[in-house]
Amino acid sequence: MANSPIKANTSSDDEQLYDRINSLETRHAFQDDVIEQLNRELANHQAEIAELKQQLKLIAGRLKELRPNSGIEGEDDTPPPHY
Repeated sequence: MANSPIKANTSSDDEQLYDRINSLETRHAFQDDVIEQLNRELANHQAEIAELKQQLKLIAGRLKELRPNSGIEGEDDTPPPHY
C-alpha cells in the first residue's frame, strides 16, 4: 500500500506535465501563425510604401516641370509695384 500514493502522484505529475506541454505547443502554434500574418502584413506595407514613394517622385517631377523657375532666388522676392 505504500507504493500506491507514489504511483498516483506520478500519474498526476505526468498528467500535469502533459497538460503543460500541450499548452506550450498550442501557444507556439498560435505564435507561429501570428508571426506569419505579421510578415505578410509587413510585406504588404513595404510594397505600398515603395509605390507611394514612386508616386511622390512623379508628382515632384511634374511640379518642377510646371514651375521651372522655382529654384531661382530673387525673381519672386521683389515687392509688388505699389510699395
